[in-house]
Amino acid sequence: MEQQTHKAHRPAQSGGKADKKGKGKQHSGFNEKAFAPKSGRRADKQGRRNAERDQTRLHVPLVDRTPDDTPPPVIVAIVGPPGVGKTTLLKSLIRRYSKQTLQEAKGPVTVVGGKKRRLTFIECNNDLNSMIDIGKVVDLVLLMIDASFGFEMETFEFLNILQSHGFPKVIGVLSHLDFIKKPSTLKDTKKALKKRFWTEIYQGAKLFYLSGVLNGRYPDSEILNLSRFISVMKFRPLVFRNSHPYLLADRIEDLTSRETIRASKGKCDRTVTLYGYLRGSNLRQSTKIHIPGVGDLNMTSVAVLGDPCPLPDANSEKRRKLSEKKKLLVHAPMSDVGGLTYDKDSVWINVPGNFTRGPTDAPHSAPQGEGEQMVIDLQDVDATLGDGISRSQIRLLGSSSRNLSVDATSHSRNVIDTTGEGHDDQNGDWLDEDSGDGGELDEADPDNSENPNMDSDEDDGPDEDDTLVTSRDDNGRAARRNATRPLEEFIAEDEQGDFAFANSDSELGENDDFFHPKEIAESCGGGGDLDMTKEPLLPNSLQEWEDEENLDSIRSLFVTGGDTVAGGAEDQSEDGLAGGEFQESETTSATVLTAKKEALKRKFDEQYDDPERAKMDFYDEKKDELNRQLQLNRAEFQDVDGEARTSVEGYRPGTYVRIELSSVPCEMIENFDPHYPIIVGGLLPAEERFGYLQVRIKRHRWFAKTLKTNDPLIFSLGWRRFQTIPIYSLDDHSIRMRMLKYTPEHMHCYATFYGPVALPNSGFCAFSSLDGDGAAFRVSATGVVLDVDQSTKIVKKLKLTGVPFKIFKNTAFVKDMFTSALEVAKFEGANIRTVSGIRGQVKKALSKPEGAFRATFEDKVLMSDVIFLRAWYSIQPRQFYNPVTSLLLSDKSRWQGMRLTGQVRREEGVKTPLNVNSHYRPIARPPRRFNPLKIPKKLQTSLPYASKPRLMKAQSTKTYLQQRAVVMEPEEKKAVALLQQIRALRKDQVARRKEKQNERKEVQRKKAEKEESLKGEKNREKRKEIMRVAGIKHKRQAEVEEGARSRKRPRTGS
Repeated sequence: MEQQTHKAHRPAQSGGKADKKGKGKQHSGFNEKAFAPKSGRRADKQGRRNAERDQTRLHVPLVDRTPDDTPPPVIVAIVGPPGVGKTTLLKSLIRRYSKQTLQEAKGPVTVVGGKKRRLTFIECNNDLNSMIDIGKVVDLVLLMIDASFGFEMETFEFLNILQSHGFPKVIGVLSHLDFIKKPSTLKDTKKALKKRFWTEIYQGAKLFYLSGVLNGRYPDSEILNLSRFISVMKFRPLVFRNSHPYLLADRIEDLTSRETIRASKGKCDRTVTLYGYLRGSNLRQSTKIHIPGVGDLNMTSVAVLGDPCPLPDANSEKRRKLSEKKKLLVHAPMSDVGGLTYDKDSVWINVPGNFTRGPTDAPHSAPQGEGEQMVIDLQDVDATLGDGISRSQIRLLGSSSRNLSVDATSHSRNVIDTTGEGHDDQNGDWLDEDSGDGGELDEADPDNSENPNMDSDEDDGPDEDDTLVTSRDDNGRAARRNATRPLEEFIAEDEQGDFAFANSDSELGENDDFFHPKEIAESCGGGGDLDMTKEPLLPNSLQEWEDEENLDSIRSLFVTGGDTVAGGAEDQSEDGLAGGEFQESETTSATVLTAKKEALKRKFDEQYDDPERAKMDFYDEKKDELNRQLQLNRAEFQDVDGEARTSVEGYRPGTYVRIELSSVPCEMIENFDPHYPIIVGGLLPAEERFGYLQVRIKRHRWFAKTLKTNDPLIFSLGWRRFQTIPIYSLDDHSIRMRMLKYTPEHMHCYATFYGPVALPNSGFCAFSSLDGDGAAFRVSATGVVLDVDQSTKIVKKLKLTGVPFKIFKNTAFVKDMFTSALEVAKFEGANIRTVSGIRGQVKKALSKPEGAFRATFEDKVLMSDVIFLRAWYSIQPRQFYNPVTSLLLSDKSRWQGMRLTGQVRREEGVKTPLNVNSHYRPIARPPRRFNPLKIPKKLQTSLPYASKPRLMKAQSTKTYLQQRAVVMEPEEKKAVALLQQIRALRKDQVARRKEKQNERKEVQRKKAEKEESLKGEKNREKRKEIMRVAGIKHKRQAEVEEGARSRKRPRTGS
């Protein structure tokens, strides 16, 4: 068995197996003939279709104002109904990008998504106000859909809001797919939801599937696919956002004085700062802003801060690789990231287990130290430090004549003022008291005075208050400032290892500068308040740059410094400097020469190249023109100083700014909720004024009720949300704007209302109510702004009626139409008409009765005619503007504006008042009696015989037949009664016979209908068969004719 040899396998050379194996190995190329069009008409049609499809992809070219170097973060909103998994998706995406786990997601969360992209995630809660605000600023929408339930009403409402305010990118996300257990049902559900999603967005819209939740997050592979798609998505600038500056606030801070709040019991206007990335266009200092849900506000100041979430560069990438675990890659001030939370006017540091009040009577409570007990007791303090000092009887020194008091004039901190003896001579500058050693040290090492490493955490409190420059926390990231300290302290620290403490109060008063922060500030800054945005510099520290050698050592770090190496300044002679200048001039001349050559080559190409081939189409020309203009604008400010550039063009998008607002309502701070977004939108100068707006509006087909004129409606137009009273109208043959009582069905109409001015072609959406209690569709109408006109004129049809009280030939006196002669004078010459169609005209007013007038008609009218006048009455929209201030409420979804009268009566339980004259009663019209036609006898004689009236006089006396009386005998009476009975029996017999006959006819009719239907079915089948045979015959005949035609050959001459 071991020596048995096996035959080698011989693959089949022919047969079925060989054919099967050969098919898999064959790789045929693209056959051009196989896909060639069979007919020229079809090819032309396909070409035109492709050209039209390419044209539909083109959009109007817009200038992208987003800077290329530091673009603002892309706003990604997670939207969906409650319970669909929005928070889980947000935490999963944050975990994917930053390796951080959010305990509670509140407010915007900014992460780094790539080398040139940052992402700001925000969750949109189930509130219509939040949906409107998010829809105005979002760049990418992650629309979450519960696959186990389907589309909900909130999803369609949000999509309609997006359509009105500029449609951003939308990605669908299906969740709860793990609830569907059956694979076939899961497949059908995905197919149906994708079809509906494509109907609402566009064909081919991206839809992601999330299968289930693992460890509180979605699977990493699915989140990875979604994050990759988000990171590479391109965005097109929208018109409204491209022309308005705006920011999504990720942090809010209250700067109002605590004493002012305490004195007014929290009801005073606040000074608030908002932080965020600037987007859209440039923001100027004088721009007025609007916060949706709060109102119009004025900016006190704008400051550019350090980027709290910077884009990675080469150096930061290296540092991140070295200390990846220590660096925080997520910026979420309102969320609890690393135990740090920004809330209103404070920063909360959460240290679990430390400094937290527990049950004092707990049996196993651990004993608290003295320091922990002091921190816990500070939580119960209800008075300020100034109140405590004013109530105290403490004197700093025994020889002091007054108690400690608070200086209210200090702008940065409370300064303790004393009036003791022996301190009047301490007003000098501490720099003047430096010893000779200190001066020598300063000359030897001038950098020591500004060395930030000298400032250790072990410094004494009074010394820090002396020397540190204090300012408000303006920076987005905590930045250390250089501290200036007296040189004696450095010498004392070097000699003693720690601080030299005073032995007595007098010694402390003589040698310490604790009570003179103002003089120290003046010595550092030259008097007055310090510039908080710059580092404090001493005059002595600038003396080192007067030396030429120091300047030459850093000359190579600048563009115009030549190619000298740092550190070689000592070896450079005057000849070397001259050589560097010559080299610089030579480089400049070479650059100029290169530019000349390029201009000449471009001119030559334009003259001799094919002009048609080099010509761009209209779309590319416009894009190139916009790009060239954008490059010119950027090049204009490229070499301008930052402050000068900001003063001219404003703050650029992409910068992290701090905006200070004054006169902010206190309810915004007291009822602040980080789950609701705060949008700061800049207003254009034209949008600050109010006027009458004319818009084209259409009631939404899903909104159940018809919109009525003068009913309040909530508009979302521009940045604002406000309630106003519109008047609907239609263009009546370009003659007048005729008022409509109700909006028409399935068509547009015009609406005019009073409100803030918006630019034409601005989209808007309208709502009857913002409450979320109802189950109906809440988007009432959508439309676009047409015109802004201060003198709009809308007319209303007015019909006045009257009756004649005296009639002449073609003239009549009419009353009950007007109430005074003045009204008659206003309508002189107006056309009037009777119900019967007789036309007339108003002439002059009569003296009596009041309001009566004389009118002429084309025919004689009757006393029973009703005369009416059709006129037009001009109406004006009401000047009603009620901004939606939802962010000022504790319950943000319960904002309520003007209510309808019926709604007020229903809520108050008041019955509708009934007017007696409005009751419906049966109309009793007496029969109208016309006078008989009387023809005079003289006229009758002249009439022909055929036209003479044939009226006979009624006979006054009775005839014999009318006067006679018939008396029957008893036998005759019996005979008449018998005949009547026979007739009655006969009549009943005929009726029963007719009824039986009708029943038989009904049965026969049904039977005939059934047979007729069967007969018709057979006839249809027969006709179908006949047509099928005829079609086959015709087809064969056509094939025979075509074959005969193809067999014919053209004859050639011999």
